[in-house]
This record gives sequence, structure tokens and C-alpha cells, in this order.
Amino acid sequence: MIELYDRYFDAVYRYCYVRLGNQERAEDAVQQIFVRAMEAVGRYQEAGRFRSWLFTIAHNVVADELRDRPRGVTDLNLAVAIDPAAGPEADALAAAERRALASALSLLPDDQRRAIELRLAGLTGREIAAELGRSHEAAKMLQQRALTRLRAEMGVALQKVGRHDA
Repeated sequence: MIELYDRYFDAVYRYCYVRLGNQERAEDAVQQIFVRAMEAVGRYQEAGRFRSWLFTIAHNVVADELRDRPRGVTDLNLAVAIDPAAGPEADALAAAERRALASALSLLPDDQRRAIELRLAGLTGREIAAELGRSHEAAKMLQQRALTRLRAEMGVALQKVGRHDA
């Protein structure tokens, strides 16, 4: 199980962090996910892919966490690499873009948002399809629709953020 933990930790953590928006909550969720996986490994069906099975557990843990979260607490934060050479203006623009993306993602239908989040977590197209219970082609179409809508929403969200930051 240690090898599986080492192999999948980063992807599971990214998924949890993107969904929960907080390092501590993401770490707690990852711990719960791997504990549940260890407890259920005897019931794991070899015919399936372990990664998809693990992300099904991750989805359930995150869904429980989000359901129990107090209203008004944001459910999305995007990991960001800060460029120390960038000035305050670049930092402000990057923060505005992150807020716009968070806003745009929150407006997507659940299945589209989940497809994007799984992609951000590093799952392949086939793994996303398996996780969503769709054919590979249907999952690709879902992702394309999500990206199209996300681009449109990002434009609107950036305009709103720009008005609030000005």
C-alpha cells in the first residue's frame, strides 16, 4: 500500500486541494481517502483500474466534506506558483485571474466542473470517463463543452473582478 500511496498521493492531493481550497482540509481528506482505500482494498475489483477506484473514494470524501462545510465558505482554490521576480501588479493580475476562474468554475454544471477538476488532478481522458461513468467520447465532449463555457464565463468574470478591483 505504501507504493500506491507514493504513486497516487500528488494527484489525489491536487484534486482535494482544488475542491476544498485549503491545505489542511486537503491533507485531512487525503488521509481519509487512503484509510478508506486500505480498509476496502479487499473488496477492490481487479478488473477495474485502481486509480479510478481511488478517485471514486476521493470524490465521496470531498463531497462529504463540502456537504458538511458551512454555507458561504468558498469551495475552490487553485494552487498557484508565485513568481518572486513578478511585481505587485503581476501578483494582483494573477489573483484577479484566479478569482475569475474560481467564479467561472462555480457556474459550470456539476458534471462539467467535475470533469475539469479531474483533468486538473491529472487524470487521463479514459480515467475521467470511467470516473464519470461515461464513454470516452462522451467524456471528451463534456470536457469540450465545459472548456467552451469556461472561456465564456472567464471573460464575464474577469470583467466583474476588474470592476471590483478598480
